[in-house]
Amino acid sequence: MAKKVVASLQKKEGKNFAKVIKTVKSPKTGAYTFKEEIVTLDRVKDALK
Repeated sequence: MAKKVVASLQKKEGKNFAKVIKTVKSPKTGAYTFKEEIVTLDRVKDALK
C-alpha cells in the first residue's frame, strides 16, 4: 500500500502534497508507533507540531 501512495504522490497533480511520518510514544506501554499523514506542502510544519 505504501508503494501505491508514493507512486500517486509522484504524479503531476500530486506535487503539492507530502507524506509526513511521526513517531508517537504510547503513554500506557512506552512503545513507539508511527503515524502517517498526507498533507499539503504549506501545512507540513503544522502537521509536525
